[in-house]
Amino acid sequence: MPSRSSARLAALTVAAVCSAASTVALTSPAQADGLRIHDIQGTTRTSPYAGQKVTDVPGIVTATRTYGSSRGFWLQDPTPDANPATSEGVFVFTSSTPKVAVGDSVTVTGTVSEYVPGGATTGNQSLTEITKPTVTTVSTGNAVPAPVVIDKKSVPSAYTPTGDTAAGGSVNGLTLQPKKYALDYYESLEGMNVQVKDARVVTATDPYAELWVTVKPHENRTNRGGSLYRSYRDQNTGRLQIQSLGATADFPVANVGDTLTGATTGPMDYNQYGGYTLVASSLGTLKSGGLQRETTKKQSSGELAVATYNVENLDPSDGTFAAHAAAIVNNLQSPDIVSLEEIQDNNGATDDGTVAADVTVNKLIDAIVAAGGPKYQWRSINPVNDQDGGEPGGNIRQVFLFNPERVSFVDRAGGDSTTAVGVTKVHGKAQLTASPGRIDPANSAWTTSRKPLAGEFVFHGKTVFVIANHLNSKGGDQGLTSQYQPVVRSSETQRHAQATLVNAFVRNILDVQKDAEVIALGDMNDFDFSGTTKILESHGVLWSAIQSLPTKERYTYDYQGNEQVLDQILISKQIRSKGDFAYDSVHINSEFHDQISDHDPQVLRFRP
Repeated sequence: MPSRSSARLAALTVAAVCSAASTVALTSPAQADGLRIHDIQGTTRTSPYAGQKVTDVPGIVTATRTYGSSRGFWLQDPTPDANPATSEGVFVFTSSTPKVAVGDSVTVTGTVSEYVPGGATTGNQSLTEITKPTVTTVSTGNAVPAPVVIDKKSVPSAYTPTGDTAAGGSVNGLTLQPKKYALDYYESLEGMNVQVKDARVVTATDPYAELWVTVKPHENRTNRGGSLYRSYRDQNTGRLQIQSLGATADFPVANVGDTLTGATTGPMDYNQYGGYTLVASSLGTLKSGGLQRETTKKQSSGELAVATYNVENLDPSDGTFAAHAAAIVNNLQSPDIVSLEEIQDNNGATDDGTVAADVTVNKLIDAIVAAGGPKYQWRSINPVNDQDGGEPGGNIRQVFLFNPERVSFVDRAGGDSTTAVGVTKVHGKAQLTASPGRIDPANSAWTTSRKPLAGEFVFHGKTVFVIANHLNSKGGDQGLTSQYQPVVRSSETQRHAQATLVNAFVRNILDVQKDAEVIALGDMNDFDFSGTTKILESHGVLWSAIQSLPTKERYTYDYQGNEQVLDQILISKQIRSKGDFAYDSVHINSEFHDQISDHDPQVLRFRP
């Protein structure tokens, strides 16, 4: 998923600075006098006065931002018009610490700008601002306009209108319909003082002092208090990001299912990392929901337990080895086979040509033993340096861990970073030409992406084929609050090509041996309802076993208030048809502020 830049980290919870590179192209400057804020905001997402100088715009200062790269204040007209589509608030970008105070009545002369957080290439909506301001204080100590309360009744159930095809699918020029669409409703409040009450947390506090709440407590609620992302048209309209204008140290440290009780109040902002955001000048009181990390059931002697776990760029310098080991031993109950994703090389992000990862893997294995777990053995194939994507220099790859006291690995020479593994028939059974081996590594579908790792295992005399995957990330996809609706998911093109190759490889195995037991697992970087999953399942060769869970338990990741599936274990017909399997999405990370990975591991238990 998209990550924060170092500049973002330095700015903490602040939106990026206004700049020419990220501002909507404007017409020749002109001047407009006698305007109110609702005139400037207009009835669409972009101001009819963008690029023009406005003079003596009146309002009350409702909040100030005195730190970071986007300093300024929010101004609101205490005398609103009767049009619900026009916002009465606006952000005044001062660039330096503003000299006004909350409650000041001021007039502002400046230039109306449309700032696009992250730049125009992101597809984000723009934020209407007044820049290069001259501010005149009329009086001080005035009452701040009462906040608009955002709740389940005020937010529409439909998420967004369809964009204008004549404008490339953009919604920017469409007249806002705040009673019909959630995004239009939030846009109609841009810059205004707003409030949520007794809001349940649906994404835990992150390292940037942000969290997400829902104002619709029953909207696709999961069993543990989150909001489930069920389809591309079911975006969960009640989600809202919360930041704070106060000190980062005072920001609530929350898990999913906790509640911000009482009122959380502040201006409605829009930023690059989540879209519409309540930037709180006052926060509710955090009430714990008591969420606990899950533990899966231990496999029986006749069951093979297979797991997938994205350990998020693990390298020898990390301080999370003991925690990952404890999770594998205690929460996952020491699976027989573990597919690890995002194992980095022996010096992590140092880009010096190192590709070996034996130090990383052995450090994890030693930590597992120290935690009371088995002495796992491991198999993997080193990637070609800097060819598999991920953090530059890290050379992430998939690794098989296996417990030799329970399962054996079939070593068959010939597998390396550039040689494609094949399937042959030996004594009427399918056999890999190399084990471990990589699936079609020279294919362009794997450009700057991880190549699948295939291996043969034997459990109680029966062969099980396991394919460890880490498909193309969603980087570059437009966010749900993009100006383009429906959003463009450009990363799917490569991921679909990758899924096609994995599906074809499984078909090759089943063409040789139709009753072969095959598992394709890992970080598929796509949803259970996605086109990627449909391609993996095509021709009936695989089935995503997370579908065996009740709907409210189907998630492995939590992003911007939506609990969703990214990690999957797909099984062949022979495993599924027996009906003697159990699946568990073990929620130990995604819902917690102190997560050691952003992914929840998955476990499959079955009898080969």
